Amino acid sequence: MSATSPLGSKASAVPARHWGLSARIVALSLALLLLIQAAVFSVIRVSIDQSARQQISQELQVGERVWRRLLDQNALKLAQGGALLAADFGFRSAVSSGDLETIRSVLDNHGARIGATVTALIDTNLNLTALGEGRDARALGTHLKQVVQRLSRNPQSGQTALINGQPYQFVMVPMRAPTLIGWVLMGFPISQALVDEMRSLSDMHLALVAPALSGASKVLLTTLPPNALSLLQDAQFSKGDLKELVVGADTLVARDIKLDVGSDELHTILLRSFDEVVAPFRQAQFALAWITALGVVLFGIGSVFVARKVTTPLRSLVDASQKIAEGDYETPLENTGRTDEIGGLANAFDQMRVSIGTQQTEIRRLAFRDRLTGLPNRARFREALQAAIANHPAAAGTDAAVTSAKGLAIVVLDLDRFKNINDVLGYSFGDRVLQAVSKRLSNQDIRTHDMVARLGGNAFAILLTESDTNNALRIAQRIAKSFEDPLAFGDQTIDLAAAIGIACWPAHANDADLLLSHAEVAMYAAKSKTTGIQIYDPAMDSASNLSLSLLTELRHALEHQELRLYLQPKIELGLSAATAAEALIRWQHPTRGLLGPMEFIPFAEQTGFVRQITLWIFAEVARHWHSLQTTSQACQVAINLSTRDLMDHELPIHLDAILKKHKVPASGICLEITESAMMDDPARAEATLNALHQAGFKLSIDDFGTGYSSLAYLKRLPVDQLKIDKSFVMAMERDKGDAMIVRSTIDMAHNLSLTVVAEGVENAVVYNALKKLGCDEAQGYLIGKPIPAADYLNWRVQWNRQLDLNRRESGLSIPIPLV
Repeated sequence: MSATSPLGSKASAVPARHWGLSARIVALSLALLLLIQAAVFSVIRVSIDQSARQQISQELQVGERVWRRLLDQNALKLAQGGALLAADFGFRSAVSSGDLETIRSVLDNHGARIGATVTALIDTNLNLTALGEGRDARALGTHLKQVVQRLSRNPQSGQTALINGQPYQFVMVPMRAPTLIGWVLMGFPISQALVDEMRSLSDMHLALVAPALSGASKVLLTTLPPNALSLLQDAQFSKGDLKELVVGADTLVARDIKLDVGSDELHTILLRSFDEVVAPFRQAQFALAWITALGVVLFGIGSVFVARKVTTPLRSLVDASQKIAEGDYETPLENTGRTDEIGGLANAFDQMRVSIGTQQTEIRRLAFRDRLTGLPNRARFREALQAAIANHPAAAGTDAAVTSAKGLAIVVLDLDRFKNINDVLGYSFGDRVLQAVSKRLSNQDIRTHDMVARLGGNAFAILLTESDTNNALRIAQRIAKSFEDPLAFGDQTIDLAAAIGIACWPAHANDADLLLSHAEVAMYAAKSKTTGIQIYDPAMDSASNLSLSLLTELRHALEHQELRLYLQPKIELGLSAATAAEALIRWQHPTRGLLGPMEFIPFAEQTGFVRQITLWIFAEVARHWHSLQTTSQACQVAINLSTRDLMDHELPIHLDAILKKHKVPASGICLEITESAMMDDPARAEATLNALHQAGFKLSIDDFGTGYSSLAYLKRLPVDQLKIDKSFVMAMERDKGDAMIVRSTIDMAHNLSLTVVAEGVENAVVYNALKKLGCDEAQGYLIGKPIPAADYLNWRVQWNRQLDLNRRESGLSIPIPLV
């Protein structure tokens, strides 16, 4: 038994899949790790962005407070300077005396000392009394009154104002002596230095923005680089809202602070770099990325290690399975000493190996041994024959080897009448007979290196090494002689005989299968010739060779209209009129000419192809049936059914379909059944015949008298006719026994209300004898040979015409055969 082939090829591919399993474990582990890290990075990034924006918002609020504190500090500086001026006795005296020149001089001098570029004296009615000569004094213009009005409501707080496109900060200090005699107004422009100071204190950018006439914003002062000014000018801000501006690779978050005096508006915009805020977090992210990369590498190495720890034992199991597939059940598995799951799997697999090995040993024993007799079976015999041929010196092919050594011989025998033993005494008794035969064969002085085997059923074989034809013939004769002694089983004795065939190597065949086949051919030849022992002769095989392709040729004949329908006439003996015919078949073979039915019908019955042939004949008869009828007399056509036809329970359905297709009545067809066909399976045959009878067919028992048990079933079968076999009819004139059988059969059939047909009528003596006995119909060469179906009607017309002529001229009703 071969253990390679599909299982071996499959096992060789398994290790590649286990390497794939290891790779999939590593890939899956790394994918999960990377997926988790990606999720962590996404969450961290979102959290950083949210935290950074929240921090920037808070920083901008703090920046707003710082900016306002700076402005308040400047306002406080101005207020303190103005308070010193208002408390100066000389200045108050000048104010009281109305000395404007002195007032202007004092205002200029004092303003220069504290850095105020705008100084003025306001009376109690908030009108301008005197204006200093500072460098920005003239810039006040008409805006002074608006500034004074706004400052009068909260003079100490300080106010910012946009004067002619220039941002200013003002304070107004009351002057009392001791009552309020006026106000001292002091102011200075908000400079770039103040904006830069704000930048240094808060790490924020700052811009003072005023509306322009075009509607766009005008940047007055800023710490931003020049490339950001255009974005700041085009941006639209809502008070208190945050707005993001993208400047190059940086993002600035801006917050608007509105400062106004009168109708003019002045905006302070605080800007914080988003990238500067998140820079520390980015560094942490980079550090985390490096840690993640290192973790992936380490995790990958660990996964590879773990995967190999898992797959390496599995790979050893795969190798073990491949060895098992190759038939090696002896090599133990590795890893069976482990206590983990892999060890448990290895132990289970090893137990399976041992169990399979035990089972294979038993299977091999059963596969090569016959369980009933204990002898080697056909497979073992064939294996031993192949080994003997392969190891024989003559197999080397040299002339010296062939001439110096004997060949091989096999003796095949088949018991005669063994089926009768099973049928009469039972199968268990038949098994005892086979066991006794096997012992008898084994005791025929068979050498130890020879072999006795049971091929199957009641067939045995003997392999004879270093033997020739003469030696094999002597052993066969000895075996045949041993069967002359009956087998005794208690009170029961059995007489046995066997047909024996002999074939030798290399004379009769070159290989084991052909040698065994030739021995069986010789055995069947011995059985058919009843010679007992037969040595193989190539002439025995010619018929077998022809039959190898016969089934294919029959199928081809059926498909290519090579079959022909013939009809053999039947006459009604009372009137001598042609009233029926029997359908016969011929094969117009393309190379062998016209073949009769005996050359292919028996083979068709053996193979079962006779069913297709029967259906073809029935269809042809139905197709010609109407052309066979005349206006004065109907013609019934008889068709033979085989054993296999009766075993087909669908036969009535097929026949009915053909009749309907050609519109032929069932009563116009007579179906002839042989006795042997019914006896093979009487119950099933009876069921089929009943179905055909109910369908309206006429039924006839063909070859009546040649069987053994037909009378027991005749009274139960729905038959209409008996057809006496020609072996009795042809010998009537010279054999009184046959004549008596024919007379008895006719009387019995008439008593059973059956009609009788006699076949084989070949002379006028038999014809007249049958007519006197009351036989109903006859057929034979005296009446007419089988003719093609297309010529039957013409023959019938000529027959009836000749019959009328004979009656008119001689008064005789004996037919004259027509050519």
